[in-house]
Amino acid sequence: MKILWRIIIRTAVATLLAVAQNRGQAAALSDPSGTWLTEDGRARIRVEHCGAAPERICGYIVWMKEAADGKGQPLRDKLNPDPAKRARALLGHQLILGLRPTQEGRFAGEIYNAEDGRTYGITIWRDGAERLNIKGCLLGLLCSTQSWMRTTDALPGQLVGTTGDATGPTPDPEWAMARQVRPATTKVKAHSSPRKTTG
Repeated sequence: MKILWRIIIRTAVATLLAVAQNRGQAAALSDPSGTWLTEDGRARIRVEHCGAAPERICGYIVWMKEAADGKGQPLRDKLNPDPAKRARALLGHQLILGLRPTQEGRFAGEIYNAEDGRTYGITIWRDGAERLNIKGCLLGLLCSTQSWMRTTDALPGQLVGTTGDATGPTPDPEWAMARQVRPATTKVKAHSSPRKTTG
């Protein structure tokens, strides 16, 4: 009887460990974080958890095949509906805007397209370790899906710094990591007591 119980306990423990491992692998597979080459090969997009809302997903252009115009000037976000953003460079700007996790293990929300200055609904999900699928829809009706490929190297001109730093992409203010402000420290000067003079 003791041998039977040992077999049952070992089987139960092995089953629980396998389930936990499979759940961990599924969670890792559903996380879209990484740097991805777009389907047309014109840009690399860094996808990561948003600084201001870690449960959401943000994305930034960190490399462009053509990042400057014929005069060598950085391409600008000229068609942005927000006049304050029209002077920003396309390289480094945020295009994936805080996607929310879905029950299907995907992330859904909006993407900004600088080519026409419009925002579209998208859903993204991992398709294996090396591929990210992006389904974009216009008015929720006309939809198309692209596949982006994972990259691990860095090309000349690619932004490799941390998001929000000088050598990294720039998040929109609402998605930026709140910077901690250190309280100002005031130095108290020690005053020497006046000497008494005897007259």
